[in-house]
Amino acid sequence: MVRTLSVDLRERILASYDHKEGTRDQIAQRYRVSLGMVKKLLQQRRRTGDIRPRHDRSGRKPRILETHHRQMRALLAKRPDLTLSELREAVALQCSLPAIHYALEKMGLTYKKRRFGPASRTVRISRGHGVRGGGGKRAGIPPG
Repeated sequence: MVRTLSVDLRERILASYDHKEGTRDQIAQRYRVSLGMVKKLLQQRRRTGDIRPRHDRSGRKPRILETHHRQMRALLAKRPDLTLSELREAVALQCSLPAIHYALEKMGLTYKKRRFGPASRTVRISRGHGVRGGGGKRAGIPPG
């Protein structure tokens, strides 16, 4: 199981490297981490100056950004009857239709009927004049 290294351990690894207490491989063995982790930690410090874990940068990047949200909201304010595919074309998004649906849902916009709209009229359907049960001949009653 892969776990994130604590900031304390990261500091000790870098201090050992800075004090030349061994090669990168020896430091990796000493602190029981991979050589790749030591290399990545040195590279991260060199690039950003920060050694903390960078969980906010991991995972899949969203395709529908805040600018797209603003565009969709403006388009739907003008034309609320746009379909998802029309909306996708208008904003020039490269994503699936369900992704657009979830983005609209997250924005509080839906295709459902509004409460202030007229309710659908539901009518009870009559059963007709049929007989309950099997519908076969009635036993015990002579015809005529």
